[in-house]
Amino acid sequence: MLQLINSLPPHVVGVHAFADVTETEYTNTLIPLFDKLLEKSKQINFILVLETKIKNFAPGMWCGNIKLGLKYFFKWKKVVLVTDQKGMLGYSDLFKYFIPGKFRSFPLDQLDEAVRWVDEK
Repeated sequence: MLQLINSLPPHVVGVHAFADVTETEYTNTLIPLFDKLLEKSKQINFILVLETKIKNFAPGMWCGNIKLGLKYFFKWKKVVLVTDQKGMLGYSDLFKYFIPGKFRSFPLDQLDEAVRWVDEK
């Protein structure tokens, strides 16, 4: 399940992932979220708080993630992944080689620092 994070600065969007996440939910949540952000901002600053196991994501979701990355290819400014899952940290690091923008990851206990980083202009 994905839940919007509402307490972010206006130029930042984010979701909190927990329990099961389907590919449809992922794209149906993020595309409108990114499109709405791009109406008022020229770039995407995104935070994903991941508190679910990788196995709880639908297998096709990772392909959907790549599609989203390409759909907004020139719009990425900052992306931050907040999780305690070591395997996910390596996965997110791959994106910095394929998609423009800055990428970082933080452990869950540093969520406030992650928000400050993605908020910096």
